[in-house]
Parts: sequence; structure tokens; C-alpha cells
Amino acid sequence: MADVEEKTNNCGTICLKYLLFIFNLLFWLAGGAVMAVGVWTLVDKSDYISLLSSSIYAFAAYILIGAGAIVVITGILGCCATIKEQRSLLIVYFVLLLFIFLLEITAGILAYVYYQELNAELRADLKERMVQNYQQPGQEDITRAVDRLQQDLKCCGSNSSADWREGAWIQTFADGRLVPDSCCKTPSERCGFRDHPSNIYKVEGGCISKLEEFLLQHLLILGSVGLGIAFLQIVGMIITCCLYRSLKEDIY
Repeated sequence: MADVEEKTNNCGTICLKYLLFIFNLLFWLAGGAVMAVGVWTLVDKSDYISLLSSSIYAFAAYILIGAGAIVVITGILGCCATIKEQRSLLIVYFVLLLFIFLLEITAGILAYVYYQELNAELRADLKERMVQNYQQPGQEDITRAVDRLQQDLKCCGSNSSADWREGAWIQTFADGRLVPDSCCKTPSERCGFRDHPSNIYKVEGGCISKLEEFLLQHLLILGSVGLGIAFLQIVGMIITCCLYRSLKEDIY
């Protein structure tokens, strides 16, 4: 009877080891996906971040990149703990899984919170940042971001092209132009003299609506990946606890 129970325990331990090993392989792939999403969020149209007054968007992406990097180390540790059947390594592995889980939950929550506040922030700050800082001394990052924003998203001005008639740029650097050259459908030097729809982008809602749409897409992906992978780790923590308990029983 004891032999049967011992074989059952051993069989259960072996099954748990294989399950945890398979989980680690999936975990590595998930970690790569987390890092890729974080890097993509920062690199794809990264100039736009300088137009945002809040750092939540970038911070959430950095958290995911950091979590993905830790996943690589954690995956190696998990494989070692599984192969060597060391309970001390399993404890460390569980703590790292819990830490990464909390990081990704944090990134997901930040993305969700910023998602709710995005529209208000853009409408409050974007117009001032664009028309007051464009081509001003020491504001090269803003200037480059605005030019790229208007060309990439095919828009002109924060709410409309009329925004450029206000602010510091029209008074100091416009040189007779009504809008910056980056507003033009076919950009060329001093093409901003004419703000007719045939020459420049006229978009309902201006660049605010376009940038909001772009950021919302990224935030949804950022939050979904973070939360989705975090809940996957719950499975890994459960398997780790079961294997730890199984190894403890085998000793006795």
C-alpha cells in the first residue's frame, strides 16, 4: 500500500515538473512578447511622448520592458529549480513570479488610468505646447515632434489649422506663412503660405483627435498584454506551490 502511495506521489511530482517546465517555455515566449510591446510602444512615434505633459504613458512601457527582462532570468531559474528539485530555488522562483506579476498589473492599471485621462490632458496641454513652443529656442524636441505628428497623422494644428494664427510661432518665425510647412500635403520650403484644403491637411478635430486615437490603440495593447500575461503567471505560481508541496512530501 505504501509502495503504491509512493509511486503515486512520484508520478504526481514528475507531472508537476513537466508542467512547470512547459510553463517556463511559454513564460519565455510571453516575456519576449512583453518586452517587444514595451519597446514598440516607446519606439513607434516616440517623438510624440515629448508632447505629453504626463509621464504615465512612457512609465507603463518601461515597466513592461523591465518585467520582460526579469522574465528571462526567472525562466532560467525556474528550469534549474525544476530539474534539480530544490525547494529553496522554487521559493525564489515563486517570489520572482509574484514580483513580475505585480509589475505587469501595475503597468496595466497605469495604462487604464491614463486611458481615462488622455482626452482631458490632450485638450488642456497640446495646443499650448504646439503653438507656443514650436521653433522656439531650446524646444527642438517639441518642434521635431510637431512636424512629425502633422506629417505622420496628416493633420494641422491641435484643434484646427487656425490654431497656428495664435501663439509665439506666428509672431516670430512664420515669416508670412499661415501654418508650418509640415502641415502641407506635399511639404516643401515655405509651402505654408496658403492654408487652403488643397494645400494643407484639414482634419475635423485637428491633431488632438488623431493623436488621441493613436495613443488609445497603444494603451489598449499595452494594458491588455500586461494584464493578460500577469494572469498567466497565476498558473505558474499555482504549479510552483504544488511542486514545492509535492517535493516536501517526497522527503518524508
